[in-house]
Amino acid sequence: MNTRPTTDKVKEAIFSMIGPYFDGGIALDLFAGTGGLGIEALSRGVDRAVFIDADRRAVSVVRRNAEAARVADRAEIYCNTADRALRMLAKRGAVFRYVFLDPPYRMKIADTLMAEMAERGMLEDGAVVVVEHEADHAYPETVGGLARRRLATYGETAVSIYHYDRAAGAAEEETDEGS
Repeated sequence: MNTRPTTDKVKEAIFSMIGPYFDGGIALDLFAGTGGLGIEALSRGVDRAVFIDADRRAVSVVRRNAEAARVADRAEIYCNTADRALRMLAKRGAVFRYVFLDPPYRMKIADTLMAEMAERGMLEDGAVVVVEHEADHAYPETVGGLARRRLATYGETAVSIYHYDRAAGAAEEETDEGS
């Protein structure tokens, strides 16, 4: 009841935008809810996925869904807040090729989370970050070496697709330090 699963229409649109199939890599499904995005990424060729949600019931649903989809052996599932999870994953040296951010619409923090992940070195060069958000909320075009490449709206839902360029992130940091 507390989750807002990504609709099938939006999920299909996301994967048609970022590529129907993947050649390995690790995905992060932050604010996993039912785990639909991370499980879909696993079914399309991602090697492993990390699922994070702060709600214990949602985490139980993700576990059941991963088992039902026969991908549980490639899934790490944690009950934790986004900020604590990012700190834990950064300490472990986790680096992601795909990130799915679908925070509750009242939490307009995806840009902060993307910047933190870039700053902590948690994104592969060329990583793709998918942000699902309220259609009337606009996230910035660029943040921490990430540049928005696509923005699509589906009713009340919008999807922003960002690509990470490590060199752009380093140049951004140098500019910030020089100011």
